[in-house]
Amino acid sequence: MLNKEQTLQIILDHRVSAIMRSNSRASAHAAMRAAQAGGFRLLEFTLTTPDAFGLIAEFSADADLTIGAGTVLTIEDAQQAVEAGAKFLVSPIADPEIIAEAQRLGAVMIPGCVTPNEMVMAQRAGADLIKYFPASGNVAEYVRSIMGPLPTLRIFPTSGATPENFIHILNAGAVGVGFVRSLFTDDDMKNENYAAIEKRAAKIIEDLNNWRGNH
Repeated sequence: MLNKEQTLQIILDHRVSAIMRSNSRASAHAAMRAAQAGGFRLLEFTLTTPDAFGLIAEFSADADLTIGAGTVLTIEDAQQAVEAGAKFLVSPIADPEIIAEAQRLGAVMIPGCVTPNEMVMAQRAGADLIKYFPASGNVAEYVRSIMGPLPTLRIFPTSGATPENFIHILNAGAVGVGFVRSLFTDDDMKNENYAAIEKRAAKIIEDLNNWRGNH
């Protein structure tokens, strides 16, 4: 069993996560398997996805994967997600009670924040990483501007990251990025084009590995 520090280190080492939000369990399952085949090892299922807890349980049975739960909005969400096998919890909001519960459960907590004040308050409340959400405009420049005066923040944007710009975001100081619709495009999900998702995932991992070679 991973402890929280080990989970956090895995996230910091892998740097990229695949985030699934779907209204179909079957497509969520198939698309996430495609991302896994493309090389992703950090996989997040949002709790708005049908049978999210079941998907978390199934995928977390694979020791090569680190599974998280997204859209965690209540203490009960956090508890059920960890019970199902989630090692990290992601929320669009920064709720001190959920952050505290994640600490109690031994899960990595990644709350959503926009402003520097929100980010620092979440960090002080015990957040392990900061999900820059919702992101808009030039994500890399925003991260760079915050990291200047606040270099201890560990920012992990999960919106606004694309296969084309994520290296710029890492160069700006983000510890990692999450891919949602830029990996699981609406067209590919609608057309069940999981081969395209796998190919896109593999290209992201290839670009990441090339970046690692220069850092």
